[in-house]
Amino acid sequence: MSAAGLNGARPDIVLLHGWGTTPHVWREVAPLLNRHFRVHAPGLPYSEVQSHDAGTVEAIAERVAAWAPKACMVCGWSLGGAVALAWARRAPRQVARLALIATNPCFVQRADWPHGLEARAVHDFARGLVREPAAVLTRYITLQARGDVRAARVVRHLRQTLSQRPHQPDATALQLGLTLLLRTDLRSVLPHIRQPALLIHGARDRVVPLAAGEYLAQRLPNGRISLMANAAHAPFASDPEDACAQLARFFDER
Repeated sequence: MSAAGLNGARPDIVLLHGWGTTPHVWREVAPLLNRHFRVHAPGLPYSEVQSHDAGTVEAIAERVAAWAPKACMVCGWSLGGAVALAWARRAPRQVARLALIATNPCFVQRADWPHGLEARAVHDFARGLVREPAAVLTRYITLQARGDVRAARVVRHLRQTLSQRPHQPDATALQLGLTLLLRTDLRSVLPHIRQPALLIHGARDRVVPLAAGEYLAQRLPNGRISLMANAAHAPFASDPEDACAQLARFFDER
């Protein structure tokens, strides 16, 4: 597991990126948070070239927990938010506070869960990865930005994240991420995650419906939601100053 850490004798925050990106997606967030905290951003196995043995978000959470500081606060975006939930559940003494950005406890629609992606759409992405992973990621970037008032800014930010890769997108790792999206359902564990939790959600999100964020806020015992009215799926890329101000206030609460 690769890691990008920023030095400083301050409280530790771990940032967990989403599918199809790398730790570089936090390049605007990390410097802002680093004014008050020590920021760590590990590379996760559903986007980078490394061993592909982490077949569940719980397994990934276990790996991150072993690498991370013994006491920290965690912010996860999208699929990274699911890893953050699993981590908070398994290590409540390690994870003190939890911020979730555009996170869904169950990313794919089920008979009792309409607030997710259609399974067919996820399978279409998987088939596309076999032929041309870069094209699939470009499509996904467009989807994440759709509806955002600052869509051009979000697209530019996410494309620059891809351009910073030292290698071509790893189709095997990306396939792992899509498998995680299809399998993950954390709804049953939410009442057992008792850390203070802030849910930052874009009102215009086309990937994770707002109803999923509202569900999280209702089911997490100490959860509350903060709506960014002009943002879509990547609110920290749309308005990094606002997103970071919210995170800093939340992580600094006593």
